[in-house]
Amino acid sequence: MRMAPELLAPAGSLDMMQTAFAFGADAVYAGQPRYSLRVRNNEFGNLDILRQGIAEAHAGGRQFFVVSNIFPRNAKLTTYLADMAPVIALQPDALIMSDPGLIDLVRETWPEQAIHLSVQANTVNWATVRFWQKLGLTRIILSRELSLDEVAEIRQRCPDIELEVFVHGALCIAYSGRCLLSGYFNHRDPNQGTCTNSCRWDYKVHTPQAQPVQFIDRDSEILLEERQRPGELMPIEEDEHGTYIMNSKDLRAIEHVQRLVDIGVDSLKIEGRTKSPYYVARTCQAYRQAVDDAVAGRPFDPTLLGDLENLANRGYTDGFYQRHHDAEYQNYLRGHSESERSQYVGDAAAYDPTRGLMEITVKNRFALGDRLECVHPDGNHALTPTRMENADGQPVGVAPGSGHRVWIDLPERYTGCFVARCL
Repeated sequence: MRMAPELLAPAGSLDMMQTAFAFGADAVYAGQPRYSLRVRNNEFGNLDILRQGIAEAHAGGRQFFVVSNIFPRNAKLTTYLADMAPVIALQPDALIMSDPGLIDLVRETWPEQAIHLSVQANTVNWATVRFWQKLGLTRIILSRELSLDEVAEIRQRCPDIELEVFVHGALCIAYSGRCLLSGYFNHRDPNQGTCTNSCRWDYKVHTPQAQPVQFIDRDSEILLEERQRPGELMPIEEDEHGTYIMNSKDLRAIEHVQRLVDIGVDSLKIEGRTKSPYYVARTCQAYRQAVDDAVAGRPFDPTLLGDLENLANRGYTDGFYQRHHDAEYQNYLRGHSESERSQYVGDAAAYDPTRGLMEITVKNRFALGDRLECVHPDGNHALTPTRMENADGQPVGVAPGSGHRVWIDLPERYTGCFVARCL
């Protein structure tokens, strides 16, 4: 019998956590800003909010993992145990860690605390998994650079430890996050949690002779210029593996959930602690269905590809899971991904029964006559509103964009849903 893997979602706030659980997540992970790789957009540095989050998760039978995965300098070692003591007292289900020194300190101070090895530790083989298992860790988050076959071999050789893999979210142009680019450009160290995503800035390509890029000789020097740094030309250095200052597509491996379930992976992880609740809702909803279908023996639903295409993304890739795709496979994915697109336009905030209208907190422009989709934990619903009023109760035809509030004829049962416009 197939066992359902845990669906693990990101949480940078209580709102994100509550959304993740409502849309099917079994667990969430959140970081301590000083000791994790997400300093910004992180409510859980506040112990009262962290306490509430862990308590709500446990009350609902879910799990809450705390990320503590930086590679610390000496200065942070002196404060680590004192800062983490009140966090451990809140009884998180596990700490996600990467640095051997910090792991050793936690094992000595709180020997009963479960520890998961972070993807930052770059575990790529079964011998490394066994090493960490001998030290008492209960779960290994495998490196993103592994193929499905490599994950399967690790599972076979290490059958009695939990394994976790990433299935969705941003990918780094580095070895599972070990990047120096942001630190080089503006002294914001990615490995201390302050990455500015320098790999995703707007770069233009130049040559010393100002030749058009398509006609450059292979032996010519190629230079990059970042939009905010005109005149600072950087040479592209390339070896047999490729170039390194480029933007990665985002990971989307939902079509591989069936294989991961068959392999026996224990947890499927979604990246994105700095993303929006809408992102969490869409990803959890899609991967929840994919997991449930795989466990039940139902075939993969290709419409899920299109559901994830509705999120802002930089193009999708399945990363390293499958190294070589044939043309038929590529066409299959592309056709279903582009079949149905939508844009997040607002939140259904409150229903007014006397007027029969729902208040919408607008995020992006939409208009009467647009086909809308209500994204709700109980199921999504498409409709076309025929009535819209502004905040003063006057009839309008357009919700202009972020910062506005309008009222539309949306049923009361969709209070709290996310609203998307079908494109």
